[in-house]
Amino acid sequence: MKAIILVGGEGTRLRPLTYTVVKSMVPVVNKPFIEHVLRQLAAHGINEVVLAMGYKPDSIFEYFRKNSTLDINLTYSLEEKPLGTAGAVKHAGSQVNETFFVLNGDVYTDIDYTDMLNFHRRNKARATIALTRVEDPTKFGVVETDQNGRVLHFIEKPSADKVTSHWINAGIYILEPEVLNYIPEGAFYMFEHGVFPEMLEKGEPVYAYINRAYWIDMGTPEKYHQLNCNILGGSCDSPLHNGDKIVIDSSSKVHPTARLTAPVIIDANCVIEEKVELKGPVVLGKGCLIKKGAVIENSLLWDNVVVGKGASIINSILATGVKIKDKIQLEGQTLNQEHGGSADTK
Repeated sequence: MKAIILVGGEGTRLRPLTYTVVKSMVPVVNKPFIEHVLRQLAAHGINEVVLAMGYKPDSIFEYFRKNSTLDINLTYSLEEKPLGTAGAVKHAGSQVNETFFVLNGDVYTDIDYTDMLNFHRRNKARATIALTRVEDPTKFGVVETDQNGRVLHFIEKPSADKVTSHWINAGIYILEPEVLNYIPEGAFYMFEHGVFPEMLEKGEPVYAYINRAYWIDMGTPEKYHQLNCNILGGSCDSPLHNGDKIVIDSSSKVHPTARLTAPVIIDANCVIEEKVELKGPVVLGKGCLIKKGAVIENSLLWDNVVVGKGASIINSILATGVKIKDKIQLEGQTLNQEHGGSADTK
């Protein structure tokens, strides 16, 4: 079984984090986001994956060249210009000749891909769209269905007075290869505005699969932070983390007077000095130095972050290489070493 994952976007909503790291490679509990997605697919027998890329692809190439433990045949499709969701799939799907999945590269879910595929086949669908329920559908594409799950209408980002459903397009599709015929070659084209509405006009069997599993669009710092905390706390499944506990790499040093409250993950070569407090959920990447008396609470620190003596970091994200001076207090901040820092934090 094959899948195409759309990872070509610039991740503008996730800035300042994505000034230096592409969205699909931002660390989620110390592993690239895309690796979590790939391992979930592999668990459902989806072992041929094409990454449809555009923006800064080199870091993705390099990571998987060095980390080849995935039980997946991974290939790449590189766009020379933005092609939209459908255009990117057309570009990547030149050799697709069987039923395949399409995933948006900023969506995290523990959906049952096997059950979704069974639903698709049972209904003899040409296209199946996973739906997820949200409280505020005005920022998303609402999908209306009949009682059997067949799609009737698409309403893109309806105003509050025109909301007819709270079930939205979850950005996960199963398509038959014939669907590619609806997409023009080499053009910017979207599933939401072009392909699916045209399929409905022609009476094609397009179905909606109700997804009651965990789902999040992690494309903003707030949602990205929430995803890490949800995985740490065990409220969603990940093949790379087992839930609420304390995990310390054997190469890291934690002073016996430091106090750790789960969930906490500490990666390799970190130093946690005396009287430090880590109040989970907390993630420390490789090579972090947390100096005497510092307090870190509900925060994500990437690689090689230094937190000064007596500093306080609460509800924050510190990207690779950020240095926080002694006694600085941060709350609700997202800082990148090159963009988004301020003079009193460096």
